[in-house]
Amino acid sequence: MSKKKVDLKLENVTIEAVAAEGKALTHVDGMVVFVDFAVPGDIVDIRVYKKKKNYMEGFVTRMVKPSPDREEAFCEHFGVCGGCRWQPLPYTMQLEAKRQQVYDQLVRIGHLDVPEIRPTLPSLRTRYYRNKLEFSASARRWLLRGEDPDSIPENDRPGLGFHVGKFFDKVLDIRQCHLQPEPSNAIRLFIKRFCIENGYEFYNIRENHGFFRNMFVRTTEAGEVMLIVCFAREDAPKRKALLDAIAAAFPQITSLYYVVNEKLNDSIADQSPILYKGNEAIYEQMEGLRFKIGPKSFYQTNSLQAERLYGVARKFAALTGNEVVYDLYTGTGTIAQFVSRKASKVIGIEYVPEAIEDARANAAANGITNCEFFAGDMKDVLVDSFIAEHGHPDVIILDPPRAGIHPDVAEVILRAAPDRMVYVSCNPASQARDLAILCRDYEITAVQPVDMFPHTMHVENVCALKRKNQL
Repeated sequence: MSKKKVDLKLENVTIEAVAAEGKALTHVDGMVVFVDFAVPGDIVDIRVYKKKKNYMEGFVTRMVKPSPDREEAFCEHFGVCGGCRWQPLPYTMQLEAKRQQVYDQLVRIGHLDVPEIRPTLPSLRTRYYRNKLEFSASARRWLLRGEDPDSIPENDRPGLGFHVGKFFDKVLDIRQCHLQPEPSNAIRLFIKRFCIENGYEFYNIRENHGFFRNMFVRTTEAGEVMLIVCFAREDAPKRKALLDAIAAAFPQITSLYYVVNEKLNDSIADQSPILYKGNEAIYEQMEGLRFKIGPKSFYQTNSLQAERLYGVARKFAALTGNEVVYDLYTGTGTIAQFVSRKASKVIGIEYVPEAIEDARANAAANGITNCEFFAGDMKDVLVDSFIAEHGHPDVIILDPPRAGIHPDVAEVILRAAPDRMVYVSCNPASQARDLAILCRDYEITAVQPVDMFPHTMHVENVCALKRKNQL
């Protein structure tokens, strides 16, 4: 049986509030309506495309009267590109919405007992704040409203940019992105133009064939640039011609890598990037510490805000200089080294072996001798025997991926019984789930949201915990 299509129009509706997942909401006849790209105070007509028992979802078809708070979107790709959905929302309202998101996950949904959640720490930059971007190539770019597919010239069909919404195989060609400083845009546009002019086949994502696949640009505050160009198959003459042209046009690129990725997804986590020209790594500075960033290294994508985030984590750890600290999911050891000056010993654990290699190199370069780093799956490494060998943790700092921590890890942490914990999370929902386990023996003493990604719904959140019998 075919699914019945929803065709409902709502007129002169006033948007009431910011909602989850970058949407706004209003109420019509007692039912919640979620709306894309709207701002509280907007009066709009809405076309409903999904109707459930308790809510509807729709999009704006006509702006009857814009909200007095609405700001002009600064990016020409707004509304089509899946990123920066909150551009029309004043930054102060974004910060409050992120604070509310943390409250909803921890208190309203998670039923956790928390102190008053602090105001969201604003980003020092709201544009050009990212140090890493990935751009995907597509043999058939996303067509904009009004474009006739039959009249588009062949050399205007490829695209190089970001995926559209929830479509894995649809790529929006990007002319200018406001997320990363130059030469990011210039490099991307040069590569696209070179590939078109020289007949390079852009990747067909749905059918999995082509030559030029995707690219990564990494930058530092000091102006270093790393570029990783990914190909779907080896063609040495074409590959060399492109890489040589890039190197000649952009001498400021300090690390030029390439990857031949023949598998069905764009991730290079399981690939071996090959250094073509320049240095093997770029370096970021933080509080006088120098951090090596390789082609597969994890480093917080908002460099300036990372320093403030780690500052919050260190403050919540309340170190006196005598503590043994475990930094779980340490990445390249940034937090571990950031807190090492106020700790007796720091143990860092991370799944990615290359990241641990970088962490050890970073510590050696920074003259830090009280950090030790171990690679492996957290639930396999962090076991009772490991703790017995390396010392009981007085403080544990957690900064896991979005999925949060494995239940087995939570149980080991509870058995280790550190005096204090600091949980840094990019996903308050999984953080709330994990805290529900940890709060069997711990109490949350402070909550600080941090904005790492302006104009998006994403929020980083830091919680301080103290063992209940220590209160």
